[in-house]
Amino acid sequence: MSQTTNVSQRLISLDVMRGLIMILLAGESARIYESIAHLHPTGVAGSLITQFFHHPWNGLRAWDLVQPAFMTMAGAAMFISYYYKTQKGITWSQNFRHIALRCLKLFIFGTALHCVYAGRLVWELWNVLTQLSVTTLIAYLIIRRSFGFQLAISLLLLLATDLMYRFVLLPGFEEPFIQGHNFGAFMDTVLMGKINPDGWVTINFIPTAAHTIWGALAGKLLISDRPRAQKIKILVIAGLIGLVTGFGLDLAGITPIIKRIATASFTLASGGWVMLVMALLYWIIDVKQNVRYAWIATVVGMNAIFIYLFFETVGAQWVNPTTGIFVKGFTALAGIPESIREILSAFAVLALEWGLCYWLFKKKIFFKL
Repeated sequence: MSQTTNVSQRLISLDVMRGLIMILLAGESARIYESIAHLHPTGVAGSLITQFFHHPWNGLRAWDLVQPAFMTMAGAAMFISYYYKTQKGITWSQNFRHIALRCLKLFIFGTALHCVYAGRLVWELWNVLTQLSVTTLIAYLIIRRSFGFQLAISLLLLLATDLMYRFVLLPGFEEPFIQGHNFGAFMDTVLMGKINPDGWVTINFIPTAAHTIWGALAGKLLISDRPRAQKIKILVIAGLIGLVTGFGLDLAGITPIIKRIATASFTLASGGWVMLVMALLYWIIDVKQNVRYAWIATVVGMNAIFIYLFFETVGAQWVNPTTGIFVKGFTALAGIPESIREILSAFAVLALEWGLCYWLFKKKIFFKL
């Protein structure tokens, strides 16, 4: 399969998808979903807001797709960047230095965020940036190999993880799919001397590397010279295969869908949803050229890491509580119920943080990874 040679080509749909992910994450950082959930909505509204929170264990919600989508987009962007660099004469080895440095930065920022969350120095490796630093490296090491080879490696990573959970059984950690008593939790005691109270595990980077690899393959497909209809067809078929296989393993009682330990069934099912969303956005934006408002998500998507770090540090640690003091205080004087005050404060925080981001971009006080 040959590739296109137009180095100025940019797939707007990928930037939009990455931007939409960041906009959703910004809403979480501002506590939009949490404040609405405090209203205890029922019926359709209650079911909808539940989708903005991770499933507690065995199951799949919309919010569980955010990290897989983010990692898939990272893989797609990496391949497209790598391909166009090769067109300029930059070799794989020369670009590897750039990738390795980027991964190091992601790892440092990821571990530093845990310190910010804890308010002290800690050694924790559960952050999405820390995970992405490893999955990116894995995907890049095989980026030159054939489609079949890369796909096989991604599936072997899933199989290896599944086998470790099933057959590496240690005292206190001999229940493969039980929170806190599985192989992933054991590895956390080795790597960090602690277990995550919410069930997340560090070795998630092994199975979720498949998402980044699949993203690289999707990026290769989308900039190829295949007809657009064929590209969409391939993405849809890949998505359906992922959904059928992932949910099939869960329903058959073979491997449960658990996001917090990234089981093979979860990785396949979430990867399937991501491929379908990617196909839909590609059709709407790049094929049908419905791009009137795409620039908003595009700008956000092109500066995703900076925005994520800004919302998780300055936003969560300073803007959120400071804004809350005044918004909640004055609305309380106005006699507004506490649950509504929470929502008004969350939206005020979101507006202020986006305003600060816009000012920083205008002043060029930001960085790119």
